[in-house]
Amino acid sequence: MQNKTHQSVERALDILLAFMSQNEALGTQEISLKLDLHKSTVNRLMHVLTSRGFLHQDMTTKKFNLGPSIAQLGAGLTSFLSRGLTRIAVPFIDALRDRVGETVVLETASSRDTVISYMAEGSGPLRIKGTVGWRHSYNAAAGAKAILAFSDSEMIERILAEKFSKNSPHTMTDIDQIRDDMRKTRKRGFSFEKDENNVGISGFGYPIFNYEEKPVAAVVVAGSTQNVTWARRGEIVPLLKETATAISGQLYYEKRRRK
Repeated sequence: MQNKTHQSVERALDILLAFMSQNEALGTQEISLKLDLHKSTVNRLMHVLTSRGFLHQDMTTKKFNLGPSIAQLGAGLTSFLSRGLTRIAVPFIDALRDRVGETVVLETASSRDTVISYMAEGSGPLRIKGTVGWRHSYNAAAGAKAILAFSDSEMIERILAEKFSKNSPHTMTDIDQIRDDMRKTRKRGFSFEKDENNVGISGFGYPIFNYEEKPVAAVVVAGSTQNVTWARRGEIVPLLKETATAISGQLYYEKRRRK
């Protein structure tokens, strides 16, 4: 009896997964052929899934799509991951700080700017100006620039429509210059800022993606401009990428080949 129950659960999950790639409407016969299951078995399981809201049947075509319970599960997952992002990231950020010896910061995205959610201080004598809760504009800080560069066009245009202020004499406020910097960031995969957010401070940023392939945060290695230099990118960036990628994996991001 237990084996039959397990088998039914596995088959029901296989049916749901059959919809996941495109969520195209599928009929009982199509699912039966696709999964090599008897039509009566598929019919029974699909109607159970429909009764629980995991599938929805179009009464005209008699075909099925994913139902509202799937959307509710997705919303629950998004909420859980958003609340748990900092908790997930902390051990990875601490480990990176120990490896590079510089301050490592977690910046999370919001609609108008980014927020410092966690900071692991480096061992150097210089302390980074900022603390948890501080906000950074998308045109200046390394993490914010990394997030913006990989955001969708709607967010990019909304942010670029804002009036930017200068945090330092080196802050970019010209839209064409910001767009060019974004293009370079996307091409190389990471951002770099030198004296743009705070004079005397430079940093590398790498985006963190969630399961929707959206950049929701960034990991930043920051330090004095004399110490965190462009020349050190070969040393810092691979470790930064490794850390950000590991955190993205915890958010169920599956990297696809980017053009």
